[in-house]
Amino acid sequence: QVQLVESGGGLVQAGGSLRLSCAASGRTFSILAMAWFRQAPGKEREFVGTMSWSASGTYYADSVKGRFTISGDNAKNTVYLQMNSLKPEDTAVYYCAVSARYYRPKSANECDYWGRGTQVTVSS
Repeated sequence: QVQLVESGGGLVQAGGSLRLSCAASGRTFSILAMAWFRQAPGKEREFVGTMSWSASGTYYADSVKGRFTISGDNAKNTVYLQMNSLKPEDTAVYYCAVSARYYRPKSANECDYWGRGTQVTVSS
């Protein structure tokens, strides 16, 4: 089992920035990739981005490319999501996820463990 705890969410004005953190514990040796997803009210969970844990390669959804950056600290088993130029449509609960099967998970069913999520609200 891998346990994930997200932090860093909050309320920010449009154009502002936030940095989310996700700390992993437990069987972290099984992690191939860490990913971020988000879910807005009434919408399906949406892929945001992913990072291969060993190679540190990243991949982003088109909706956040150029604004969001994923980085990681292997020593701390922590991944970060730096969000810049935030828009009201970025408002959602953001979830951290881990895949023990895929190096570049892009869908929820490719992830094996999930955090509880952290709320991000962007006001206009």
